[in-house]
Amino acid sequence: MKRLFSSALVVAAVAGAPAALAQRDNIGIVGSSTVYPFSTVVAERFGRAGTFRTPKVESTGTGGGIKLFCAGVGVQHPDIANASRRIKESEVADCRRNGVTEITEVLIGFDGIVIANAAGAHHYELSLRDVYLALAKDVPNPDGSETLVANPYRTWQQVNPALPANPIEVLGPPPTSGTRDAFAELAMEGGCKTFPWIKAIKDSDESRFKAICHAVREDGAYIEAGENDNLIVQKLAANRNALGVFGYSFMEENADKVQGSAIGGVVPEYEAIADGSYPVSRPLYFYVKKAHVGVIPGIAEFVAEFVSERSMGEEGYLADRGLIALPPAAYGKAAAAARALTPFSL
Repeated sequence: MKRLFSSALVVAAVAGAPAALAQRDNIGIVGSSTVYPFSTVVAERFGRAGTFRTPKVESTGTGGGIKLFCAGVGVQHPDIANASRRIKESEVADCRRNGVTEITEVLIGFDGIVIANAAGAHHYELSLRDVYLALAKDVPNPDGSETLVANPYRTWQQVNPALPANPIEVLGPPPTSGTRDAFAELAMEGGCKTFPWIKAIKDSDESRFKAICHAVREDGAYIEAGENDNLIVQKLAANRNALGVFGYSFMEENADKVQGSAIGGVVPEYEAIADGSYPVSRPLYFYVKKAHVGVIPGIAEFVAEFVSERSMGEEGYLADRGLIALPPAAYGKAAAAARALTPFSL
């Protein structure tokens, strides 16, 4: 991709900016609430080294963070965006329209999306079909016809007689969240496709297929809890009937408070996510605005710290926080591209 904004232009933009902006000498990072704890750990260690100021990391959700990241070049815009899904073509196009033309994509590892509840409460064993039928806005008619009806299910037992008669009450992320996007694609769509007549719609009308499979019910059974996973954990502790949707790494951090449901017979554990047997797992990324490198101090050095073996490796400090490390070959490729700040294309 042709670079439209040189470092000199960014410096010029800084020179003409308000004093508060012109003085920015720390890295600005926005985006995914799932990647946030990993990014924060790296930022704190990076700052403690004393060469550069500690980067400012904000949890805005993947979609919200990428929107901020793509808004333009200059110190008023973030340098790095964390993401719990890959950036979309439409978002890359938005970046280009705003002059953000060279972006480095860094794959950092994997995470599982868990459906958890309070530790000591009933341990759920769910199928992807159970998840879809419990949370979809419209579901196949219980009479067996190939028609859709507004979701009639109020308890888990109505969805599947093997499940408890507890009310369906699931706390989860909003539409701006990468976790929500990945959950819709992996869990909701996975369950939706177990109905052959709906699966067949994908070939003829993909937009209708996605509307059927990805739309979450809005009648109170699914409760948007914002980008604050801590809030979900607090609510699960207060309501033992409720379940919550968030990343495996966050469940690990709160293992004394919550437990993950089995999905498809597989419990969310490190090895199961790493080998792909756990069905609701996804890659994690961050994106670097190359036009800011060399202008905002420390970006290249921060990236190098993040992808170092001591950080992102199988025995690294991020693995201690719940990051599922990349296999060695994939790690070597990702780390090399990151250190070189190689621009990517979809």
